[in-house]
Amino acid sequence: MSKVPFLVRAKAGDDDSKSERTRAQILDVAAEVLSTKGYAGTRLADIADATEIPSSEIYHHFPSRDDLIEEVMYRGISEMRQRLQQTLDGLPPDTSPVNRIMAAVEAHLRNELELSDYCTAWIRNSGQLPEELRKQQKKEEAAYGRIWQGLFDDAIAAGEISPELDAPLTRLLVLGALNYVAEWWDPRRGSVDDIVAKAQLILGSGLTADPSQSPSAPPGDGSAKPGARRPVFGRPRSSTARRRR
Repeated sequence: MSKVPFLVRAKAGDDDSKSERTRAQILDVAAEVLSTKGYAGTRLADIADATEIPSSEIYHHFPSRDDLIEEVMYRGISEMRQRLQQTLDGLPPDTSPVNRIMAAVEAHLRNELELSDYCTAWIRNSGQLPEELRKQQKKEEAAYGRIWQGLFDDAIAAGEISPELDAPLTRLLVLGALNYVAEWWDPRRGSVDDIVAKAQLILGSGLTADPSQSPSAPPGDGSAKPGARRPVFGRPRSSTARRRR
Protein backbone atom coordinates (compact mmCIF):
# COMPACT_ATOMS: atom_id res chain seq x y z
CA MET A 1 0.00 0.00 0.00
CA SER A 2 1.40 3.39 -0.96
CA LYS A 3 2.16 6.01 1.62
CA VAL A 4 0.30 9.31 1.95
CA PRO A 5 1.97 12.19 0.08
CA PHE A 6 2.42 15.16 2.42
CA LEU A 7 2.40 17.98 -0.14
CA VAL A 8 -0.56 16.58 -2.07
CA ARG A 9 -2.52 15.87 1.10
CA ALA A 10 -2.06 19.47 2.20
CA LYS A 11 -4.06 20.52 -0.89
CA ALA A 12 -6.78 17.94 -0.47
CA GLY A 13 -9.43 20.61 0.06
CA ASP A 14 -8.65 22.41 -3.16
CA ASP A 15 -11.15 22.28 -5.98
CA ASP A 16 -8.66 20.69 -8.36
CA SER A 17 -9.40 20.36 -12.01
CA LYS A 18 -9.38 16.94 -13.68
CA SER A 19 -6.03 17.77 -15.21
CA GLU A 20 -4.53 18.59 -11.82
CA ARG A 21 -5.91 15.41 -10.30
CA THR A 22 -4.46 13.36 -13.13
CA ARG A 23 -1.10 15.02 -12.69
CA ALA A 24 -1.15 14.32 -8.96
CA GLN A 25 -2.05 10.68 -9.60
CA ILE A 26 0.89 10.31 -12.00
CA LEU A 27 3.25 11.82 -9.44
CA ASP A 28 1.99 9.60 -6.61
CA VAL A 29 2.47 6.43 -8.63
CA ALA A 30 5.83 7.59 -9.96
CA ALA A 31 7.00 8.15 -6.37
CA GLU A 32 5.93 4.63 -5.40
CA VAL A 33 7.65 3.07 -8.42
CA LEU A 34 10.81 5.14 -7.97
CA SER A 35 10.99 4.27 -4.28
CA THR A 36 11.04 0.54 -5.08
CA LYS A 37 12.63 0.21 -8.52
CA GLY A 38 15.11 3.07 -8.42
CA TYR A 39 16.09 5.60 -11.05
CA ALA A 40 17.39 3.09 -13.60
CA GLY A 41 14.42 0.75 -13.19
CA THR A 42 11.61 3.31 -13.34
CA ARG A 43 9.82 3.23 -16.69
CA LEU A 44 6.93 5.34 -17.92
CA ALA A 45 5.28 2.12 -19.08
CA ASP A 46 5.10 0.90 -15.47
CA ILE A 47 3.53 4.19 -14.37
CA ALA A 48 1.06 4.09 -17.25
CA ASP A 49 0.02 0.54 -16.36
CA ALA A 50 -0.43 1.36 -12.67
CA THR A 51 -2.44 4.51 -13.28
CA GLU A 52 -4.27 3.24 -16.38
CA ILE A 53 -3.29 6.52 -17.96
CA PRO A 54 -1.90 6.26 -21.51
CA SER A 55 1.76 7.18 -21.94
CA SER A 56 0.72 9.87 -24.40
CA GLU A 57 -1.28 11.60 -21.64
CA ILE A 58 1.62 11.32 -19.20
CA TYR A 59 3.77 13.11 -21.76
CA HIS A 60 1.14 15.85 -21.83
CA HIS A 61 1.89 16.57 -18.16
CA PHE A 62 5.63 15.78 -18.16
CA PRO A 63 7.77 16.26 -21.28
CA SER A 64 10.02 13.33 -20.37
CA ARG A 65 10.62 10.55 -17.85
CA ASP A 66 13.40 12.60 -16.30
CA ASP A 67 11.13 15.63 -15.85
CA LEU A 68 8.70 13.44 -13.92
CA ILE A 69 11.46 11.93 -11.77
CA GLU A 70 12.94 15.35 -11.10
CA GLU A 71 9.64 16.61 -9.69
CA VAL A 72 9.17 13.51 -7.54
CA MET A 73 12.65 13.96 -6.09
CA TYR A 74 12.09 17.65 -5.38
CA ARG A 75 8.83 16.88 -3.59
CA GLY A 76 10.60 14.21 -1.57
CA ILE A 77 13.25 16.47 -0.07
CA SER A 78 10.71 19.28 0.33
CA GLU A 79 8.49 16.98 2.39
CA MET A 80 11.46 15.87 4.48
CA ARG A 81 12.40 19.47 5.29
CA GLN A 82 8.84 20.60 6.01
CA ARG A 83 8.00 17.63 8.22
CA LEU A 84 11.24 18.00 10.18
CA GLN A 85 10.70 21.72 10.70
CA GLN A 86 7.12 21.20 11.84
CA THR A 87 8.19 18.44 14.21
CA LEU A 88 10.83 20.66 15.81
CA ASP A 89 8.51 23.66 15.96
CA GLY A 90 5.96 21.53 17.82
CA LEU A 91 8.35 20.57 20.65
CA PRO A 92 8.05 22.27 24.06
CA PRO A 93 10.35 25.31 24.36
CA ASP A 94 12.37 23.68 27.13
CA THR A 95 13.22 20.56 25.12
CA SER A 96 16.94 19.90 25.47
CA PRO A 97 19.18 20.11 22.38
CA VAL A 98 19.94 16.39 22.45
CA ASN A 99 16.25 15.52 22.75
CA ARG A 100 15.60 17.77 19.75
CA ILE A 101 18.08 15.60 17.85
CA MET A 102 16.20 12.50 19.00
CA ALA A 103 12.93 14.00 17.73
CA ALA A 104 14.64 14.70 14.39
CA VAL A 105 15.84 11.09 14.22
CA GLU A 106 12.26 9.89 14.66
CA ALA A 107 10.91 12.32 12.08
CA HIS A 108 13.53 11.27 9.54
CA LEU A 109 12.94 7.54 10.00
CA ARG A 110 9.15 7.77 9.95
CA ASN A 111 9.19 9.92 6.82
CA GLU A 112 11.58 7.46 5.21
CA LEU A 113 9.88 4.21 6.19
CA GLU A 114 6.14 4.77 6.60
CA LEU A 115 4.81 8.21 5.72
CA SER A 116 5.79 9.12 2.18
CA ASP A 117 6.85 7.38 -1.03
CA TYR A 118 8.24 10.75 -2.11
CA CYS A 119 10.63 10.83 0.86
CA THR A 120 11.67 7.21 0.32
CA ALA A 121 12.23 7.86 -3.38
CA TRP A 122 14.44 10.84 -2.60
CA ILE A 123 16.51 8.99 -0.01
CA ARG A 124 17.04 5.91 -2.16
CA ASN A 125 17.82 7.76 -5.40
CA SER A 126 19.48 11.07 -4.51
CA GLY A 127 22.92 9.65 -5.22
CA GLN A 128 21.88 7.99 -8.49
CA LEU A 129 20.51 10.95 -10.41
CA PRO A 130 22.54 12.69 -13.11
CA GLU A 131 23.77 16.08 -11.94
CA GLU A 132 21.43 17.96 -14.29
CA LEU A 133 18.40 16.44 -12.53
CA ARG A 134 19.56 17.57 -9.09
CA LYS A 135 19.50 21.33 -9.69
CA GLN A 136 15.97 21.82 -8.38
CA GLN A 137 16.47 19.84 -5.19
CA LYS A 138 19.89 21.17 -4.18
CA LYS A 139 18.55 24.19 -2.28
CA GLU A 140 16.11 22.01 -0.34
CA GLU A 141 18.90 19.54 0.44
CA ALA A 142 21.10 22.35 1.72
CA ALA A 143 18.25 23.73 3.86
CA TYR A 144 17.60 20.27 5.31
CA GLY A 145 21.27 19.90 6.11
CA ARG A 146 21.33 23.30 7.84
CA ILE A 147 18.49 22.28 10.15
CA TRP A 148 20.41 19.19 11.24
CA GLN A 149 23.67 21.10 11.55
CA GLY A 150 21.97 23.61 13.82
CA LEU A 151 20.73 20.79 16.04
CA PHE A 152 24.25 19.45 16.51
CA ASP A 153 25.73 22.94 16.99
CA ASP A 154 23.18 23.68 19.71
CA ALA A 155 23.89 20.40 21.52
CA ILE A 156 27.64 21.07 21.52
CA ALA A 157 27.13 24.64 22.71
CA ALA A 158 24.99 23.33 25.59
CA GLY A 159 27.65 20.79 26.55
CA GLU A 160 25.33 17.86 25.80
CA ILE A 161 27.48 16.35 23.05
CA SER A 162 31.08 15.36 23.57
CA PRO A 163 33.35 18.22 22.48
CA GLU A 164 35.65 15.62 20.93
CA LEU A 165 33.09 14.98 18.19
CA ASP A 166 33.36 16.88 14.92
CA ALA A 167 29.84 18.25 14.44
CA PRO A 168 29.74 18.44 10.61
CA LEU A 169 31.26 14.97 10.25
CA THR A 170 28.96 13.55 12.93
CA ARG A 171 25.93 15.00 11.13
CA LEU A 172 26.90 13.35 7.86
CA LEU A 173 27.60 10.01 9.55
CA VAL A 174 24.26 10.08 11.39
CA LEU A 175 22.24 11.01 8.31
CA GLY A 176 24.07 8.46 6.22
CA ALA A 177 23.21 5.73 8.72
CA LEU A 178 19.56 6.83 8.94
CA ASN A 179 19.22 6.94 5.16
CA TYR A 180 20.61 3.44 4.72
CA VAL A 181 17.80 1.98 6.84
CA ALA A 182 15.57 2.21 3.75
CA GLU A 183 17.85 -0.27 1.99
CA TRP A 184 17.64 -3.08 4.54
CA TRP A 185 14.55 -2.53 6.69
CA ASP A 186 11.78 -5.10 6.45
CA PRO A 187 8.67 -5.05 8.70
CA ARG A 188 9.44 -8.66 9.57
CA ARG A 189 12.67 -7.48 11.20
CA GLY A 190 10.85 -5.12 13.52
CA SER A 191 8.30 -2.35 13.50
CA VAL A 192 9.08 1.27 12.67
CA ASP A 193 8.53 2.04 16.36
CA ASP A 194 11.24 -0.47 17.24
CA ILE A 195 13.67 0.90 14.65
CA VAL A 196 13.10 4.44 15.93
CA ALA A 197 13.65 3.41 19.56
CA LYS A 198 16.83 1.47 18.76
CA ALA A 199 18.23 4.29 16.63
CA GLN A 200 17.58 6.82 19.40
CA LEU A 201 19.21 4.55 21.98
CA ILE A 202 22.32 3.93 19.88
CA LEU A 203 22.76 7.54 18.78
CA GLY A 204 21.89 8.98 22.16
CA SER A 205 24.41 6.75 23.94
CA GLY A 206 27.10 7.54 21.39
CA LEU A 207 26.59 11.29 21.15
CA THR A 208 26.16 12.39 24.74
CA ALA A 209 29.16 13.69 26.64
CA ASP A 210 28.15 11.47 29.59
CA PRO A 211 27.04 8.05 28.22
CA SER A 212 25.35 7.25 31.55
CA GLN A 213 22.88 10.06 30.89
CA SER A 214 21.53 8.91 27.56
CA PRO A 215 18.62 11.12 26.40
CA SER A 216 15.01 10.11 26.18
CA ALA A 217 13.26 11.28 23.04
CA PRO A 218 10.13 13.43 23.36
CA PRO A 219 6.90 11.65 22.49
CA GLY A 220 5.50 11.93 19.00
CA ASP A 221 5.19 10.08 15.72
CA GLY A 222 7.77 12.17 13.90
CA SER A 223 5.24 13.67 11.51
CA ALA A 224 3.98 17.22 11.31
CA LYS A 225 0.79 17.72 13.25
CA PRO A 226 -1.89 21.06 12.68
CA GLY A 227 25.28 3.22 -6.95
CA ALA A 228 27.88 5.40 -5.01
CA ARG A 229 26.18 8.17 -3.19
CA ARG A 230 27.33 11.75 -3.04
CA PRO A 231 26.68 13.91 0.04
CA VAL A 232 23.24 15.52 -0.26
CA PHE A 233 22.89 17.56 2.90
CA GLY A 234 24.74 20.77 2.03
CA ARG A 235 28.08 22.06 3.23
CA PRO A 236 29.05 21.73 6.89
CA ARG A 237 28.53 24.89 8.91
CA SER A 238 31.67 26.39 10.42
CA SER A 239 29.85 28.45 13.02
CA THR A 240 28.49 27.00 16.26
CA ALA A 241 26.09 29.87 16.84
CA ARG A 242 22.53 28.93 17.69
CA ARG A 243 20.14 28.81 14.81
CA ARG A 244 16.55 28.23 13.89
CA ARG A 245 15.11 28.49 10.47
